[in-house]
Amino acid sequence: MSTAASSRVRPLRICLIDMNNGHENQAMRCLRLIATEVHRHAEIWNPGLPLELKHVSPRDKGEVPPRDCDLYISSGGPGSPFDGDGEQWVTDWGHFADDIVDENLARPGAGRAMFAVCYSFELVYRHFKLGDVSPRASRKFGVMPIYPTTAGQQHPLFEPFGDRLFAFEHRNWEAVNLDHAQLDGFGGKLLARESREGRDDKGEAVMAVNIGTGIETVQFHPEADRPGVVAWVSRPDQAAAFKEAYGEETYERMLKTLDDPNRLGRTFALMIPGWAARKFNGMAASRGWLPIGPPVQDMSLFGSGVRARDLAAG
Repeated sequence: MSTAASSRVRPLRICLIDMNNGHENQAMRCLRLIATEVHRHAEIWNPGLPLELKHVSPRDKGEVPPRDCDLYISSGGPGSPFDGDGEQWVTDWGHFADDIVDENLARPGAGRAMFAVCYSFELVYRHFKLGDVSPRASRKFGVMPIYPTTAGQQHPLFEPFGDRLFAFEHRNWEAVNLDHAQLDGFGGKLLARESREGRDDKGEAVMAVNIGTGIETVQFHPEADRPGVVAWVSRPDQAAAFKEAYGEETYERMLKTLDDPNRLGRTFALMIPGWAARKFNGMAASRGWLPIGPPVQDMSLFGSGVRARDLAAG
């Protein structure tokens, strides 16, 4: 594509909504990596497609998500999902979420889209009055199984994973007591649970829902890559806490999971990139873009190489 033609292509605009309240962590690095890879993938079908990557930080800076982006990824973050009650940033974020839902009611699947992670999942759950967000009896952390529901296995977000996937979790809160009628009213579905359907042996928490075609949201961290998780499990305090909570054997199994391309690596490669590709294609015609193919798992992006056990020991 010529430089002149490229300059006329509407940019792909991705906004990272940083809910970390000013704290540095691995998640934003991972989300920037994913956003960059989404753009690189889209450019295969759309040579010269520009990327505009924006970053806003509502909790500590009061920044409002811009209205002119295409894809929004709202991150996890520390603290209570009730911390901001009564503050302007919560009101602004709620109006933004409502706008995304309303736009997709008018243009199903073709409007702007948001993917919300962990802390942002809890905000979505509360804002749309889907049920209760309650403190857990103890922190849940580490690489854990997630169980798609029957509806979830038929939804494109979870379709690549069958009846189980693995993801990094780090949370003190849980979404429970789902009001199915309220969720149905938004055209949403319960997509994943903490335990298999019909069982509560691993917990009762809701792990993923969609709000119509505009918002897809998960309680876990699909953006977590191998270096980020290894950095966490390498910390003596976190390793000791995990072993105390779950045992040495489970800790060793978690390290092996990091080297298995069918587990955490698959979640990293396919979940958010798959969502982004679907939403890109939904809005492609109105933006003058060509549709793109689904993401391809690339373990080099996940950070494969030295065994996770050796990295953690080092």
